[in-house]
Amino acid sequence: MTNKVPLLTFFGTTPNIGTTVTAFAAACRLAQFSGLSVGYLELNLKSAKLHRFIGVDQPAVTLDALRPELRTGTLTPDKLLRSMHVSQAVPGLHMLLGNLLRDQAEFYAIEEIEHLLNAAEAVFDVIVADVGAYWDHAAILCALRRADRRLMTTTSALSHFQEDGQRWMKQLSILYGIGIHDYEAVIIHQPWGKGGFQVKDICKEMGVSLLGEMALSQPLLTQLDRGTLDEWMMQSESGKEAMKEPAKQLIAAYGLKRPAKLVVQPWYKKLLTHRGGVSS
Repeated sequence: MTNKVPLLTFFGTTPNIGTTVTAFAAACRLAQFSGLSVGYLELNLKSAKLHRFIGVDQPAVTLDALRPELRTGTLTPDKLLRSMHVSQAVPGLHMLLGNLLRDQAEFYAIEEIEHLLNAAEAVFDVIVADVGAYWDHAAILCALRRADRRLMTTTSALSHFQEDGQRWMKQLSILYGIGIHDYEAVIIHQPWGKGGFQVKDICKEMGVSLLGEMALSQPLLTQLDRGTLDEWMMQSESGKEAMKEPAKQLIAAYGLKRPAKLVVQPWYKKLLTHRGGVSS
């Protein structure tokens, strides 16, 4: 595996189309198939909802609680680890639940997000950043500029891939030094149908390559209300297929695979290292 920790940044052309679910599914599959440590950073500063989706109604720590350390540049890898939620259903996946103080979203600085990413790189083997679909905050700009893979979620709705895609990717992102060909698409299919546009036509229209597809089924959407998304992703037959092939492509691209002879999980060894050898 390369020495650099891959940063995979997921963002949406449009709000509320399933970007967080898609990014989370990818993180689950990466942890499952690689056996390595995956850091999931919920950087959707204006609409963080993952805590609800996994049944953590009162998170002990969220991104906004780390603002003092981020502002002063004093967030240590150990502090970041201790601030992250670990699901029993997904071994190796550590989640930094997102900003709940939405009125503070625009006050995050680029330097704060850079510091957060630096701390995450010191701990994890791969980082998945979910930055949502709003472009007026530091997290999306920083995470996209720094990303190794820029994974754009959209749907077959013309207003999403054409209108929103044109406005954001083809007009705004170029101002930050990111060209349209630097993106890869994950096409999200809504439970009520795929619409009239083929995946290849969507990618051709936008000028991007295709990483994969994600189906939002009615059973999946039910899990969001129940707060059992993580369990469903790992235990149900349909959940196990979510983002399976795209994750395998990413694992192959970056050599993200646990050494065969290693008995102790790498993510657990790394966690012990940052806790001074203490397991709890």
